[in-house]
Amino acid sequence: MFGKILLITALALIAWAVVARASHGAGAEVRYTVKPGDTLWAIAASHYAGDPRDAIYRIDRRNHLAGSLLVPGQRLVLPSAG
Repeated sequence: MFGKILLITALALIAWAVVARASHGAGAEVRYTVKPGDTLWAIAASHYAGDPRDAIYRIDRRNHLAGSLLVPGQRLVLPSAG
C-alpha cells in the first residue's frame, strides 16, 4: 500500500515538473543587433522595466560577455523579462 502511494506521488511530481517547464508565460528571448553608440545600460533601459542593473546582469550572463564594450553589429540575445 505504501509503495503504491509513493509511486503515485513520484509520478505526480514528475508530471508537475514537465508541465511547469513547458510554460512559455515569460515570453521569448529577443535578438538584438548592437548599433553604433549603444551601451548595455541604454539597451537594458529601453527593453526592460525597472532598474537597468538587473537587466544588464541578465544580458551579460546570457551572452557570456567579457566586459561592457559592445561592437556595432554584435548580436545579443535579450533574455525574457521575468
